[in-house]
Amino acid sequence: MKYPLTAPKSQDQRERLLRLLVTATFLIFFQAYMVAPLIPHLAVAFKVSSQTIGLIVPAYLIPYGIGSLIYGFLSDQIGRRRIILTSLLAFVVLTCFTTTAQSASQLIFWRFLTGLCASGVIPLALTLIGDIYPYERRGRPMGWIFGAMAGGMAFGSTFGALLEPLITWRGIFLGVGILGALVLSLLYLQRHLLGNATRSTINNIRDLLATYKMLLGSGRGRRTYAYVLLNGIFHSGVYTWLGLYFQQRYGLGEVGIGLALLGYGVPGFLLGPMIGCAVDRWGRSWLLPTGFAIAGVAAAILMFHLPLVVAAVAVTLLSLGYDMTQPLLAGIVTSLGGKRGGQAMGLNVFTLFIGFGVGSFLFGEVLRLGLSAALFLFAAIVLVAALAAIPLFRSEAPNVVSSSERT
Repeated sequence: MKYPLTAPKSQDQRERLLRLLVTATFLIFFQAYMVAPLIPHLAVAFKVSSQTIGLIVPAYLIPYGIGSLIYGFLSDQIGRRRIILTSLLAFVVLTCFTTTAQSASQLIFWRFLTGLCASGVIPLALTLIGDIYPYERRGRPMGWIFGAMAGGMAFGSTFGALLEPLITWRGIFLGVGILGALVLSLLYLQRHLLGNATRSTINNIRDLLATYKMLLGSGRGRRTYAYVLLNGIFHSGVYTWLGLYFQQRYGLGEVGIGLALLGYGVPGFLLGPMIGCAVDRWGRSWLLPTGFAIAGVAAAILMFHLPLVVAAVAVTLLSLGYDMTQPLLAGIVTSLGGKRGGQAMGLNVFTLFIGFGVGSFLFGEVLRLGLSAALFLFAAIVLVAALAAIPLFRSEAPNVVSSSERT
């Protein structure tokens, strides 16, 4: 039996659990990305350079990826419930503590600690979907989860900029912490839906490494995780610095930046479930290359000095490219791990968030050559990847459930 012994049995229970996980996911991504448009403001407030304060992004995302690797493994040993609830509690407490930062280094420290401790929710939410939904029906719930991620990014970026002048950045962190406590309370009341059975036992480090070898040993596993890494590098690299882009290119302030970034996340927030249904019906073989191509074209558009409304539309297309790739790759990952799905998804989120952190850092470094040069380099790489994805993912047709059927 693949599913946890205490997994939701009925459709109503599955949908109730899905709604709670979607809400938690939205809030976590809201917190993660509400700082991106504040980079120019925080640089002035703490009297440091944009590159220095920009480290608050990789300082959160890289530890998040490392933590997800650990929590995915642990969840296979002690169950999903304990990890999800403890990690969400850490998110609430550490988000509130972030308000005490008095310097850039302290803010970076709290972001680092939050990323490391709070990274057990979303990976295990995705793993639970793999536990309780059959492979051919995972597209829609995956679409909801990734739609919540996209919506959190969009609304976090926008309202982070809009609310800062009203309640300060400290007030925003405190408000998110309070909302997180409410979500935690609701999820705790429904904790029986999270499952609590031990699923697998790894007796030594050799068994642990053998699982990773198995995940990366097939061509399907290698190409999937490689594209997860590339996707993280590309999207975080471009997105993290869009606030600075709109400030320098169009002279926008915080409110203007927030509104310009609103389009990022809207496609996933509105269309995520529809994209998921399309995946369930038609498979991933053509949707994945198309998503990468859309993202590359969007980044290329941003290279040019075009009217502001065109740049805002390009940001929306950039988001659509993410929404047509990352949920699909995560769906493949759910079929790779077998009885150790937590470890498989932990490796997925580790790879993605390492890409997020590395991407924001690399784009910041290439930015020394200019905005257009950085956008050109990132766009060119992902467009080449889009072409390569056509033959690499041609086997990802619908109605193929077992990973053993693909190599």
